[in-house]
Amino acid sequence: MLTIIFLAFCFSAVDSQFPRVCATDAALRTKTCCPLWKDKSSCGSLSGRGRCKSWVTSGEKTIPVSNDDRFNWPRFYYDNTCECYGNYSGFDCGDCKYGIHGEKCDRKNMIVRRELRELSFLEQKRLFSYLALAKTTKSRDFVILSTGDRFHRETYRFVDASLYDVFVWMHYYSMKAIMINDTFDLIRNFAHQGPVFPGWHRLNLLFMERQIQLMTGDETFAIPYYDWRGDKNCSICTDTLLGSNDDQGVLNFYSHFSFWKTICSGFNYPDEYCPLADAEQKMERLHRKPGTTPYAANLPTFQDVEDALKLPNFDTPPFNETSLLSFRNALEGFLAPDGVTLKRSMHNLVHIYMGGAMSQIPISSNDPIFLLHHSFVDKIFETWLDRYDATPSTYPENSEIGHGPDECAVPYFPCHRNRDYLERAITFGYQYTFFPVK
Repeated sequence: MLTIIFLAFCFSAVDSQFPRVCATDAALRTKTCCPLWKDKSSCGSLSGRGRCKSWVTSGEKTIPVSNDDRFNWPRFYYDNTCECYGNYSGFDCGDCKYGIHGEKCDRKNMIVRRELRELSFLEQKRLFSYLALAKTTKSRDFVILSTGDRFHRETYRFVDASLYDVFVWMHYYSMKAIMINDTFDLIRNFAHQGPVFPGWHRLNLLFMERQIQLMTGDETFAIPYYDWRGDKNCSICTDTLLGSNDDQGVLNFYSHFSFWKTICSGFNYPDEYCPLADAEQKMERLHRKPGTTPYAANLPTFQDVEDALKLPNFDTPPFNETSLLSFRNALEGFLAPDGVTLKRSMHNLVHIYMGGAMSQIPISSNDPIFLLHHSFVDKIFETWLDRYDATPSTYPENSEIGHGPDECAVPYFPCHRNRDYLERAITFGYQYTFFPVK
């Protein structure tokens, strides 16, 4: 049974995915998320792991008057959070940076993300068993938020969720409508339609990959990718892999994911946060209907990917879904790979093609195909970074809310600067297999 934690506190209500130890009345009233580590000191300060840092206001982006908690993340909730030293990381500095392991975070580890069909039968079974475990294991460190109405704080509550559902919720939460002066902006969000898109999703995959490694004790685990270039009829949608479906989109009884439920599904209201998060019996089953949408009857081609990779500009003004000659916009799929035609392509086209949960972008990560799809999107991103020798300085200054180079990615702890995820994959402890061409 899911645990529900109701919070009543004076300054505000909670509106985010949070470290469990910081989702308390005391932490929220003092606006401090600096948990004790094993040495009984805040952020492991006695062991030299980190310190409790007070945020400064200088250099913050000027924004419209707003009651949206995600602006200037995580300042709405916490004036003090952990700042970790060296290779240490995590909301309490008790973990290591991506690609680093060991009690003292002094052991590097390099994993290789491979195409799903390159994996052996046993490796595929391991993947599916790990995903099943993540779907059924309550997250030890994180809780999520459920609300009946974002305008009424008494409807807010923290809810326990599985590790996989926490991952789903983070994507969902980043995409909820921005609230400015009690008015919803349905276009902009904190993970899409701007320069943050490739890096935010890179961080999202790293989070899930690391959490599965910690859950299983398997440091070799790597999220595989699905090379969808020119694929016909979703060739991985078989019962031995990601599952087949009937005409209604219901997954086959014998597939690995036939009984998965989709958290935060069944509604699309901007004034609510996942109201059925604690009511599994009311959640919809996972659905998928690849190739049935008339305007997305085919997956992107080999040539589409090659054309997108020819665009040398990471992103261009106005840094949104209308940007032309923008690799980011072409990769995300609001821009055709030719760089000048605004139409659905690449990343967006794959989502729409898959139908079901995948075609509802805010809740799309409920379908495990999301992991494999975004791993391939990240592989294309990595190829572009290498081809143009990009660095964090390549990330453009821009005025899009949440997309600034030095803004913290929502809703991660500790702060992960948007620009930092233009580093090469090897920096984060992973690499990809060779990128074959047709």
